[in-house]
Amino acid sequence: MPVMNHAASVAVGLRALTCLSLLSFRKRKNLTILTIIRVLPIPGHCPCGGGVTSSVPFRGFFLWSDLLMRCFHLFHGRWSRLSVLSVAAGALATVASMAAPSHAAVVLFGSGAGNTFDMEFVTIGNPNNAADTTGYPSPAGSVGYEYGIGKFEVSEDMIEKYNANFGTANNLVITKDNRGSAKPATSVSWNEAARFVNWLNTSTGNQAAYKFTAGGVNDNIAVWTSGDAGYDVNNKYRNSLAKYVLPSYNEWYKAAYYNPNDSNYYNFTNGSDTEPTAVVSGTTTGTAVYLQSFGQGPANVNDAGGLSPYGVMGLGGNVWEWEESSGDLLNSSSSVTRGFRGGDWSNNSGGLSSSTRGSYASPSFEDNGFGFRVASLSSSAPPAVPEPSMMVIGTLFGIGGLMAKRRLKK
Repeated sequence: MPVMNHAASVAVGLRALTCLSLLSFRKRKNLTILTIIRVLPIPGHCPCGGGVTSSVPFRGFFLWSDLLMRCFHLFHGRWSRLSVLSVAAGALATVASMAAPSHAAVVLFGSGAGNTFDMEFVTIGNPNNAADTTGYPSPAGSVGYEYGIGKFEVSEDMIEKYNANFGTANNLVITKDNRGSAKPATSVSWNEAARFVNWLNTSTGNQAAYKFTAGGVNDNIAVWTSGDAGYDVNNKYRNSLAKYVLPSYNEWYKAAYYNPNDSNYYNFTNGSDTEPTAVVSGTTTGTAVYLQSFGQGPANVNDAGGLSPYGVMGLGGNVWEWEESSGDLLNSSSSVTRGFRGGDWSNNSGGLSSSTRGSYASPSFEDNGFGFRVASLSSSAPPAVPEPSMMVIGTLFGIGGLMAKRRLKK
């Protein structure tokens, strides 16, 4: 059962109030107007992934019926009050909708008894946000589209189920450390992470993100070329038709350091310029898993510190995470180094900051402090129906009411 957050429920209530207030006026004169019925939000689909179950209803995905119907006959002398009510309710609904937090979606991967797993994606909205020029690289963090990012790092359990579903049968087994099924999957190379992401795509009927032409699980990719469907001249690593990908440096940076509540960037992933409190594990707000002994190891992926402003866990600390992007940010050669960010459980706060980005690791490099998470693109999802502001609708009703009132006085 989807759970509606407070702000979203307020928005729905106010929208309903707007329509009901219009319908409450009894007929008096033989004058009718036309209205558009607002259909309340329908949970159950999110552009973050195919075949999803929404865990929180989300902003922006509303159905407009485009139905024209008789709404009511005018009640003489009440148009002024109606206009004010419509405008006020519409404005409040718009504000409440904007205040609702980002939504999340849970996607099921794999098949067969005991060989499936869920991956939760958090929507990173605010498309076309400004870039940050205070961190590294500079600029960074501007993304022109909405996308999803894994709420948690990829776990050992997910890799084991990839192997059971695909890796073993195709001689593409991904190796990893063995700390426990809920621990982040580490000692996984960039190439192996790309293999995993490709399987997420192909197993759900989507286009593979990365072009492998060699048979080994840790062999380098080839870049996409102009003759390939989905070729993107600006990113030759990623096929533009894919749904699941490794996050680019901009996508990762925005999810970690941008605060959508005030449109500012911060030094740390807790939405602050002050370093988070170091912990071994836990989910307390303002904490992160770092400053621990190396022998301690990382926390479970769902117990890896407080959430970022968008609601993502473990972007700072726990384990370093691969970016899709090459070290030089060009994504033009398959053999060059790859970027990685976030720090691990044994680093000091400098490793977690927006000014730190590693760029020396080859795509075949494996390390017990390196893991990754997955991003999800909405480009292949059906386009959302544009949602005119309720403020606009309320204003139109108000203007129509004033015009009708003048007509009755003639």
